Amino acid sequence: MNIDFFITSLIVILVPGTGVIYTVSMGLTQNRKAALIAAIGCTFGIVPHLLAGIVGVSALMHTSALFFRIIRYLGVAYLTYMGIGMIRSQAGLKFQEKIDEVQVFPIIRRGILINLLNPKLTLFFLSFLPQFIDGNSNYREAMVFMSLQFMFMTLLVFIIYGLIASYFRQVITRSESVTQWIHRCFGGALLVFAAKLAFSDE
Repeated sequence: MNIDFFITSLIVILVPGTGVIYTVSMGLTQNRKAALIAAIGCTFGIVPHLLAGIVGVSALMHTSALFFRIIRYLGVAYLTYMGIGMIRSQAGLKFQEKIDEVQVFPIIRRGILINLLNPKLTLFFLSFLPQFIDGNSNYREAMVFMSLQFMFMTLLVFIIYGLIASYFRQVITRSESVTQWIHRCFGGALLVFAAKLAFSDE
C-alpha cells in the first residue's frame, strides 16, 4: 500500500462528515448493530462515486452544470429533511436493546442515500485518487485497487466511530432532556452540511 495514500485517506475519512454524524447517531440512539448497519450503508453510498471516478463518468459532472445541480439539490433536500426531522422530534431518543428490534433496511437505506446524493464525492474521487497513481501503472487497475482500499478504510473507521458512540450512549443519554439535546445537535449538524453543500462552489 502507498503510505502517502494511506495517511491522506485516513485523514480524509477521520474528518467528521454526514456519514460519521449518521453512524454516531445510530450508535447513540440504538445499539451496536444499528451502528454497524449505518456504517455499511454509508460505505455502500460511496461505491457509485468511486465507480464514476474509475470509468470517467465524472467528466459528465464537469461539463453538465444542470446534472450536477440536480444531484446536489436532491442531496441538500434529503439532508434538510433528516435534520429538521431530528430537531423537531419531541419524543426523545428511544433505545433498542434487542438485536431483532433494529430495522435493518431503513438504516442502511438512509446511510446509502446520505452519501449517494452528494455529487461532490464523485469530483473528489476523480481528483483525489489519480494523485497517487504511478505513471507506469495501469490507470484503471490502480483506481480499482485504491478504491477498494478506501472503502475498507471507510468502513473500518465508521464502525469504530459507531462502536464508541454505542459504548458511551448509556452514560450520556440517561435523561430525556439530554437525549433531545443530542437529537437536535445531530439535526443541526445535518442542516449545516446541507447548507454547505447548497452554497459551495461547483
